[in-house]
Amino acid sequence: MEETYVDTLDPEKLLQCPYDKNHQIRACRFPYHLIKCRKNHPDIANKLATCPFNARHQVPRAEISHHISSCDDKSCIEQDVVSQTRNLGQETLAESTWQCPPCNEDWDKDLWEQTSTPFVWGEANYCGNNSPASNVVMEHKSNLASGMRVPKSLPYVLPWKNNGNAQ
Repeated sequence: MEETYVDTLDPEKLLQCPYDKNHQIRACRFPYHLIKCRKNHPDIANKLATCPFNARHQVPRAEISHHISSCDDKSCIEQDVVSQTRNLGQETLAESTWQCPPCNEDWDKDLWEQTSTPFVWGEANYCGNNSPASNVVMEHKSNLASGMRVPKSLPYVLPWKNNGNAQ
């Protein structure tokens, strides 16, 4: 089995499928084939273990510890880990000098200062009682093009608004 995993850098190299010995797969398609074949052969898949260093390596469960100790891809990962730990000591992160800008908003204060009534679909918007123009309908400017109008009702009836009026 070890000869199957030697040089997978050549994308046109043919590799033997660990699930079906009759399958010869190009190296560039091998990971996709493994997923497909693993689903088609669940009995064989239960007998094989995946190498933690290279998912293309499917090894019998009894041989996985030997494979892990001698896997070629293990050295690549170990080198990456060593270089990352060396660079970690050399890198010093600059402390951020960003500060949150001052906030002039006070949502609680704004809530108490609101004098307008909440928006209700289909209802005329009146000025609040504290306003000198109370009971006067506020005129809204329309941003619609001339000849267009706002619909008089919703396109559907809301269950809680159904007061027996058929539309």
